Amino acid sequence: MKILLIGATGMIGSRIAAEARRRGHEVTGVTRSGAEGTARAEASDAAAVAALAAGHDAAVLSVPPPRDGSETTGPLLAITRGVLDGLREAGVRRLIVVGGAGSLEVAPGVRLVDTPEFPEIYKNEALAAAEQLGVIRAEAGDLDWTFISPAAVIQPGERTGVFRLGGDQLLTDGEGNSTISAEDYAVALVDELEKGNAVQRRITVAY
Repeated sequence: MKILLIGATGMIGSRIAAEARRRGHEVTGVTRSGAEGTARAEASDAAAVAALAAGHDAAVLSVPPPRDGSETTGPLLAITRGVLDGLREAGVRRLIVVGGAGSLEVAPGVRLVDTPEFPEIYKNEALAAAEQLGVIRAEAGDLDWTFISPAAVIQPGERTGVFRLGGDQLLTDGEGNSTISAEDYAVALVDELEKGNAVQRRITVAY
């Protein structure tokens, strides 16, 4: 499979690239800077995305909301819409989005980001990612998208290949913890690329 990976050098994106290549897939990495042998492009530029996406089987968007400044939602949604439009222009239907955990429900109608315990420092990012999911659900009905939310805590760790998948609810273990390694998140994402079990819906992955 030929995969266009937008945000290929980040903590999660780099592990997605490694996992996909490990399985024999061809990965075209894209970053704003063109660093580490990636193609250079602004993901909000639909024409640039289309040019890079041409001839690929699928795309992965692994770009978090910006952390440098108060405005997070606008830039993230501009990137999201640029990617959606670029893939349409290129004729690439399959898209997987690396999402956030904040929009997962901890109770009916109660999102993780809305709980008193949610760290204030991450709230703007979480709300932006939640809005991103809303845009995809509303505007990407013509594409075969999947939005994959991680557990509440995702960080570098071990690749075990053992985890649980869920839907719109936050997954926790017996002690109430919600964690996943970036390596196992990448395993779940590439599994979904290969199998297509969750087209046009959001899923989550956690231990």
